[in-house]
Amino acid sequence: MNKSFEPVPENSSMASNLAEMKNLGKQMENMRSNEELVRYGKRPDPVQHEEELNSR
Repeated sequence: MNKSFEPVPENSSMASNLAEMKNLGKQMENMRSNEELVRYGKRPDPVQHEEELNSR
């Protein structure tokens, strides 16, 4: 048995290897901005912690 061993990270990780990181990068490049979503008649993600932003 010759399986490659990838250690489990101690913290949560979005990408476990370089190939997955490249794939996530391509997905992020193709993501639409909130302004683009509004133009296409879609709702963007809600603003998180709106109270904190308004108090600044």
